[in-house]
Amino acid sequence: MANSGALDQWMTWAFSPTISAVLVAFLITLLSPVVLHYYLYRKSASKELPSFLLLGPLGAGKTSLLTLFANGTASSTHTSQEPQSAVCQLPLSIRSSEDQYRSENDTSARSQPKFLLLDTPGHGKLRRHAQSSLTTASALKGLIFVVDSAAVSSASGLTEAAEYLHEVLLLLQKRHTQGKTSKDPQAIPVLVAANKQDVFTSLPVGLVKSKLEGEIAKVRQTRSKGLLDSGIGMEDESGADEEGNWLGEYGAKEFRFTQMEEHGVEVTTVGGNVRGEGEEKGFVSDWWSWIGENI
Repeated sequence: MANSGALDQWMTWAFSPTISAVLVAFLITLLSPVVLHYYLYRKSASKELPSFLLLGPLGAGKTSLLTLFANGTASSTHTSQEPQSAVCQLPLSIRSSEDQYRSENDTSARSQPKFLLLDTPGHGKLRRHAQSSLTTASALKGLIFVVDSAAVSSASGLTEAAEYLHEVLLLLQKRHTQGKTSKDPQAIPVLVAANKQDVFTSLPVGLVKSKLEGEIAKVRQTRSKGLLDSGIGMEDESGADEEGNWLGEYGAKEFRFTQMEEHGVEVTTVGGNVRGEGEEKGFVSDWWSWIGENI
């Protein structure tokens, strides 16, 4: 009965025209949508998986890598016409960034993180999907640019890979530069996955890296000359437009991946092979380790 009486008193006060009751009702009306929005936002954000974006020229092995990471086996694939994705989980043998300081003697159970792997078509006319994913993908943790270590030994294969990688790195550089006007955007590391290292005609990882850097320098110079010849950037005597479209260290004759670090982009070149010869399995553990470090 006492509780009933207290409830009656509270109801009488709540619906009374007193200033205190009106003020409390006003605050509840004002704050309820804010609290509800915050709760729903946190709930949706907590379910969002970190993501990695697969890019690279046609035939480099991106889709095979997607199936290998998702299913444990590199199944036969065909040329991708549309983006596709798969939820993957870090293997137990790979440490995540959260476990980097964990003792090797710690035998307590740990939950390996999951992530979303987004595969984009490598055909030149379909690369808009990669650019769109780069700018719209949420929770993006890194890019995996897959190259065929044997294809880059030819002039045409090297040029195709270098031109595409130049476009990707320039997008990341502009993203970082434009983000400085408000707050620094989250750094997005890049893994250059030198695939097909098991092929006899493939180049060693170090040579893949140096050849890509040398060819990107040529692409950069050609693009810069094209801008000058077209008159773009000439209206601004300071050359700000030309500098904004120059990849890496402005005016440098040579290009090195380390030049991207001042633009918030760390580029790492690591070798591997999605498929093995005969009964041998592919070797991708170093790529898994890179994902673990950045997830």
